[in-house]
Amino acid sequence: MILAQAKTQVSPLPQAETELALEGVWRVVVLNDPVNLMSYVVLVFKKVFGFDETTARRHMLEVHERGRSVVWTGLREKAEAYAFTLQQWHLTTILESDETH
Repeated sequence: MILAQAKTQVSPLPQAETELALEGVWRVVVLNDPVNLMSYVVLVFKKVFGFDETTARRHMLEVHERGRSVVWTGLREKAEAYAFTLQQWHLTTILESDETH
C-alpha cells in the first residue's frame, strides 16, 4: 500500500520582509537642545536627509516645540548610520525601536 503524502507549499518571505522581521524597525529621533540655532538644524536636516526647506523646517519646529522629532524610520544599520552622522553635526540624537512594526 502506497500512501500519498500531502504537499504543503511554503512561499518564502521576500528578503526585505525577512530583514524587518529579524531586525525590526528603528526610529532616528532628534532631541531639543539649548545649543543649536534653528537655522543650523534646518541646514543639517537638508544636508543629511536631502529634505526640502519645508520638510526640514517642519522637523526643526517639532524638535523646538515638542522636544523631539522622528526624522527617519527603517532598518537598524541605516538608522545607526544616520544617528552617528547627526551626532557628528552636534545634534542630540537617539535611536528607538519601533514596536508597532
